[in-house]
Amino acid sequence: MQQRDQGGDFVENLLEQALAGARLSPADRGLCQELAYGVVRWRAALDFLIASKTPGRVQKPALQNLLRLGLYQIFWLDRIPNHAAVHETVEQAKHAGFGPQAGFVNAVLRGFLREFDATKNLLAELKIKQPAVGYSQPEWLIARWQQRWGVEKTARLLDWNNTPPKTFARVNALKFGRDARLRVQADRQVGPTKSDEHRTKNVTDLIEQWRDENVDYDFVRHDWFDENLVFELKSHPPLATLPSFQQGCFYVQDPSTLLAVRELNPQPGETILDLCAAPGGKTTYIAALMQNQGKVVAHDNAPERLKLIEENCERLGMTCVETISNLEFEIWNLKFNRILIDAPCSNTGVLRRRVDLRWRIRAEEIARLRNTQLDLLRQAVPLLRSGGTLIYSTCSLEPEENREVVQFFLREQPGFKLESDRELLPFVDEVDGAYVARFVRS
Repeated sequence: MQQRDQGGDFVENLLEQALAGARLSPADRGLCQELAYGVVRWRAALDFLIASKTPGRVQKPALQNLLRLGLYQIFWLDRIPNHAAVHETVEQAKHAGFGPQAGFVNAVLRGFLREFDATKNLLAELKIKQPAVGYSQPEWLIARWQQRWGVEKTARLLDWNNTPPKTFARVNALKFGRDARLRVQADRQVGPTKSDEHRTKNVTDLIEQWRDENVDYDFVRHDWFDENLVFELKSHPPLATLPSFQQGCFYVQDPSTLLAVRELNPQPGETILDLCAAPGGKTTYIAALMQNQGKVVAHDNAPERLKLIEENCERLGMTCVETISNLEFEIWNLKFNRILIDAPCSNTGVLRRRVDLRWRIRAEEIARLRNTQLDLLRQAVPLLRSGGTLIYSTCSLEPEENREVVQFFLREQPGFKLESDRELLPFVDEVDGAYVARFVRS
């Protein structure tokens, strides 16, 4: 499914590559993903438990992972009987070449079975006394969040980060809904096209198709997008295999990502720049709101990420999008009506989606990224027309990357006025964290 907003060796990508050629049933594939993500997500708590039973003993990484897998199934998964979790972990140890250590693995896990209730109580107590262990998240992040929001709200955020993310689909408005019907009416003033019949479909047609494809869905409503635009896909076959996906009927993205585009307020016929655009979620939503009329210039530094934008635009039928690389961007001489900067950031608002990010992020990264964010804003200044709109957005929860960047930019660029800004918080808005600021050039 060409939609991922991640690269490199993130666990999501590594698992997808590993499962690409595996002949697993949907249920087994889902369990494999649950185990991989769960062990990464709860690593700190799992290692605390292992250390409590093996004081002073450092395990080989593969053996440590086997113990993590066994304990995760015992204490975090209800659908696998505890005796089965122990048995399978011991068998996997033998299969992985740890036959001599199989007895040790069995002893550690069975020891926890005997202390099951006490261990469950301990895990609950750790969330209060040692939240970095109990919630398995970086201590420095928890400390800064508690200072900002207090203990109770931070606990709600930590719980959110440990909840597997839902899957959301944004309906392709070029093919479904009110915008499509309005555009078709405009087309018919100059003559019919072969695509009229397809483009006049209503969202109910997509819902019926989902039912035929065994997709269980639910409606999603927030104040920053139209009704019947976003749906939660509660259960479904692999998305890339769905005809509705292949036909470009929808794009998968969290509702929080739509706020920046709504604040951008793109209009048909305009020329718009989308900086840091890959994999194309915001780009294709911009094109849809423009009814595919005008020009959207999608910029990204990495050629392979530009390819993602192009593939998504082709699938969704977005023909008004042009992709450019960094070299081309430096010599671009257009003036844009509107510019969207979806800036690189610490991603602290999307920790539940990027499972191993919590173990990669460092406090010093926030200061470094702040300089990058300001450079992008400065880069956009000469490209924006007088009276044009500039949107700055991140998926960070950190003030240094959000309002502090905005305030610095305003002091540096007196020709810009801040019209509005808004922060989406997971424990308030029940979506991924996001920040969006809207500037207008005077």
